[in-house]
Amino acid sequence: MQFLTNINWDFLGQKKKAFVVSGVLILASIVALIIHGGPIYNIDFKGGQVLEIGFDSEVDMAKIRALVVDLGVNDAEIQTIGNENIVLFRVPADIVIGEDQDFSEAVIEALRLEFGVNSVELRRQEIVGPKVSGELRKQAVWATLIAMLGILIYVTIRFKFRFGVAAVVALFHDVFITLGILTLLGREVSLPVVAAILTIVGYSINDTIVISDRIRENIRILYREKFDSLVNRSLNQTFSRTIVTSLVVLLVLLCIFFFGGPVIHDFSLALLIGVVVGTYSSIYVVSPIVVAWENASPKKMGGRR
Repeated sequence: MQFLTNINWDFLGQKKKAFVVSGVLILASIVALIIHGGPIYNIDFKGGQVLEIGFDSEVDMAKIRALVVDLGVNDAEIQTIGNENIVLFRVPADIVIGEDQDFSEAVIEALRLEFGVNSVELRRQEIVGPKVSGELRKQAVWATLIAMLGILIYVTIRFKFRFGVAAVVALFHDVFITLGILTLLGREVSLPVVAAILTIVGYSINDTIVISDRIRENIRILYREKFDSLVNRSLNQTFSRTIVTSLVVLLVLLCIFFFGGPVIHDFSLALLIGVVVGTYSSIYVVSPIVVAWENASPKKMGGRR
């Protein structure tokens, strides 16, 4: 499928506007992260317990919150998911009610007294200790950093160091903005979201490599052409492929987002944000950095002198 072929758009001429857009998104992400004290970690990364309780009909959330407060728990997160008769409780792992009674036991007992024994069903219970959650958080950070280091090495070997640096800057740009938007939307960072972030890194670098490869090919053929003009030509030549790939991926992700259910909702949302930002950065972040570096420090590349 081909469209937007034989175009001659001045992508690099819009780089200042693009940097303003990136700056605004990064600033908004920083503000969101400062307000929330960092990313909003879920039970996987901060420890605690999650209860998913089903009711036989819609329930009054104000009444449920009052019951939990009466148990002496003021920092519980309570929300409905899916149908209005499924309620999710999140509390710190060390919450104890009364005389060594676990929160799950206490809340189920209170709910059954209020709504009836046969009206309340424990659908899911998860408990993660603080030590395990701390290790998971550390491993998630290392996984992302190691992936970016590997990409820097690979792109440097395949192309040039400046391409590798530009690619890694764009990846940090994509990951940071994705985390910032998720935080701004009040979404939690969980293991599925970390998997989505690593997927974003792979998707974004693939698009960057396609564009960089076309730049390298054109350097050998059009070595007399000015470098910024050559890069702009390469962006126009790969633009159709970039848009078609991104639209197909977005179509699939939208289906997952709307029909995949609450379990993978945040995963698909993170991917939706990442694919849009990653497509943008491969055009408006990587290429301008490479051009600026080349103009500041011209270097023989391929057939270019």
